[in-house]
Amino acid sequence: MFRFFFYAPLFHKEMLIKISAILLVGFLALAYEAIKPPPPRTCGSPGGPPITGPRIKLRDGRHLAYKEHGVPKQLANKKIVFIHAFGSSKHDAVIVSSLPQGLVEELGAYVVSFDRPGYGESDPDPHRTAKSIALDVEELADNLGLGPKFYVIGYSMGGQSVWGCLKYIPHRLAGATLMTPVVNYWWPSFPSNLSIMAYKWQPKQDQWALRVFHYLPWLTNWWLNQKWFPTLSVVENNLDVFSPQDLQILSNMVDDSDIQSYARQQGEPESICRDVIVGFRTWDFDPLDLDNPFRNNESQVHLWHGEDDKLVPVMLQRYIAQTLPWIQYHELKGAGHFFPYIQEVTADIIKTQLLG
Repeated sequence: MFRFFFYAPLFHKEMLIKISAILLVGFLALAYEAIKPPPPRTCGSPGGPPITGPRIKLRDGRHLAYKEHGVPKQLANKKIVFIHAFGSSKHDAVIVSSLPQGLVEELGAYVVSFDRPGYGESDPDPHRTAKSIALDVEELADNLGLGPKFYVIGYSMGGQSVWGCLKYIPHRLAGATLMTPVVNYWWPSFPSNLSIMAYKWQPKQDQWALRVFHYLPWLTNWWLNQKWFPTLSVVENNLDVFSPQDLQILSNMVDDSDIQSYARQQGEPESICRDVIVGFRTWDFDPLDLDNPFRNNESQVHLWHGEDDKLVPVMLQRYIAQTLPWIQYHELKGAGHFFPYIQEVTADIIKTQLLG
């Protein structure tokens, strides 16, 4: 058998090509099987997690799980859809949980948080995009009877999703707030020198991870689970990417391992992996080209960011605020990525949006 390879000239050239092709296809098939993400453990399916809370059925047959907070929506004069962060769920509605007791009732606010697709008890959406999330938000609001207009507030990766709402459903918005929204370094309107500077400001391991998410999305699940190289700082809980304020906030947090397990219970490929693929792939639109959805000043769009945020570079948010002068930009001195967990800050954020 070995002589077959060492004395290949004795055999017909076409036969060698065919054998090489077969070996190559076989190798690629084995490699693909090794890196192919496992199928999601869809809630309610045989062997999948149970369904424990309310859900709505969407236009395409998927289900979206949600949780209601604040005053009953029939009595509320302000209705808010909250979009959660990376690796989180409907249970971490920081815009409500971090408020001083009684403030949400004082404001007459109803808040609904939901598990984004693939998280918690919401069905995965392998075709998820910035547009599909915006349409999910709109359909959730309509199913729950929130009326013709409602507020959207998003945090971190959920803050990034608010851009899709401003693009695709601006006519439904009573106002919008982005709290330390994740930025895509490949948005076309960023000057190349600025986006490169911000990109290189990230830890080396995150630079490599972002390349994978953008250029090789099919490799994302393997990359975040392999043990050969450092993966993503936030996935590895690398404390070096948190500011002093973030570390102080983290030290005061109660154990939320159950909530984190709930968020990823259907599997990582359609939750955190899909999140970063959607967040850092090429988008169908550039947020910096958006027009003001409130041209008559009937409401406002607010963007809040920490000066000392080590996860999302503040230099890019400053450029966004300069490019879109209709954005009300609030930069918090000394704040990191977790400032929404500070009571007085979150109270200021929601009152600024609802009361103007």
